[in-house]
Amino acid sequence: MALPLVGAPLPTAPRRGRLGRTLTARAVLVTCAVALVSVLVTAIVAVPLAIRGAERSEQEALAAQARLAAEVLRTRLDRGRSADEERLIQQLRDQGIDAYLIRRGAVDRAGLPPRVVQRIGQGRNVSARRSVNGERALVEGRALPGGNGVVLSRPLANGLWARVLLSLWLPLLAGLTAGVAAGLLLARRLARPIRVAATAAARLRAGDRAVRVPVEPPDEVADLAEALNGLAAALATSEGRQREFLLSVSHELRTPLTAIRGYAEALADGVLGADDTVDTGRTMLAEAQHLDRLIGDLLALARLEAADFPLEPVPVDLTQLALDAEPTWSGRCAVVGVPFRVETPGQPVPAYTDPGRIRQVLDGLLENALRVVPPGSPVVLAVRPAGADPAHGGVLEVRDGGPGFTDDDLAVAFERGALHERYRGVRKVGSGLGLALAAGLVRRLGGEIAAGHAPEGGAAFTVRLPGDPYLTRTSA
Repeated sequence: MALPLVGAPLPTAPRRGRLGRTLTARAVLVTCAVALVSVLVTAIVAVPLAIRGAERSEQEALAAQARLAAEVLRTRLDRGRSADEERLIQQLRDQGIDAYLIRRGAVDRAGLPPRVVQRIGQGRNVSARRSVNGERALVEGRALPGGNGVVLSRPLANGLWARVLLSLWLPLLAGLTAGVAAGLLLARRLARPIRVAATAAARLRAGDRAVRVPVEPPDEVADLAEALNGLAAALATSEGRQREFLLSVSHELRTPLTAIRGYAEALADGVLGADDTVDTGRTMLAEAQHLDRLIGDLLALARLEAADFPLEPVPVDLTQLALDAEPTWSGRCAVVGVPFRVETPGQPVPAYTDPGRIRQVLDGLLENALRVVPPGSPVVLAVRPAGADPAHGGVLEVRDGGPGFTDDDLAVAFERGALHERYRGVRKVGSGLGLALAAGLVRRLGGEIAAGHAPEGGAAFTVRLPGDPYLTRTSA
């Protein structure tokens, strides 16, 4: 059973949705608010239009009745008040319409505005809203020959707003209901891929690296799904390499420990004689040093990303740095029959770096090269400026005539244990940490490192280091 990591956050139970906290609830609330605002705006715009339309219809109906009354009374107004007039006036009153008869410019009863009477007397029709008997009314007047005429008035309907609203409430309610339903469906559609992504993330946290999220439109949801799928694949790859790395390191640790233990047991059991003690001690010392280097590399890698990792960058002449390394490495290479060559431009190559750390990088790269190069094949340490301006920095290059790398190897050259796992048992390999440590050191120093193919037939490692900031300011 796997134990939780110290300091790692404990898994938490998924939070239950609460009103207003979930995306679905918020989307529904927002959609309801939008639907309600839309309904209110529609009502504010539609009700006045409907009222004006109703008033226009009443005005047109009243105008039609005024025309009809004028036709009926055209030839009778000059004869005095008759029974036909009374019947017509009564019928209009039954419909809520007041009728005023004008004979020779005079109205038969009070209530009409004088201006209306005057217009009819002048032979002009009237269609307007006027105050009749103290209340607002629709007025339709039709002029007849001889200053005669008929004027009909109907009070503006009280409660027209209420009647219009009563006629519109059902469509408005249907629109609000449709908006709420659309909001609920939209919210569920929007929240579903997020819930799926959250479930997949929880499974990833629980250790399930086979989980994948279906890639569906829209583009934002598809991007989220692809990001989660890429994360799952990257985690699976990273954990696989980590397992391989741990197996590799375990093997590397076990090898010197086994040798030291074996010789220690032989000494304790008295199997080795006095003549073998010196050689045994040398062997145990060499294995202990190998073990110490391996542990040192592991500690350096662990501390590399820490903010307090010690770095002391200063102006450095890379040409002199390479010349200082030449005696050590030419001697070591000569012992195994490997030619060692230093290539410099014959002049200083300034850079800004930590000389101790960059020498550590060079020693590691040269160690790797010497391990795989067969006798007679060269190892080259080259120095050159990064550009025409000294402020551009410099380049260090380690090349060899060994077996080199494939293009696939170059893609993973600086990953911990990647090449060690590929070539263990095929060629001589180190701990699998050297290149990763070199790459980390170069990056911390503000430089760049790359692996490639050497013209000598083997591998080439190129380290580009930044220039001296003082030179940069001076040239500027």
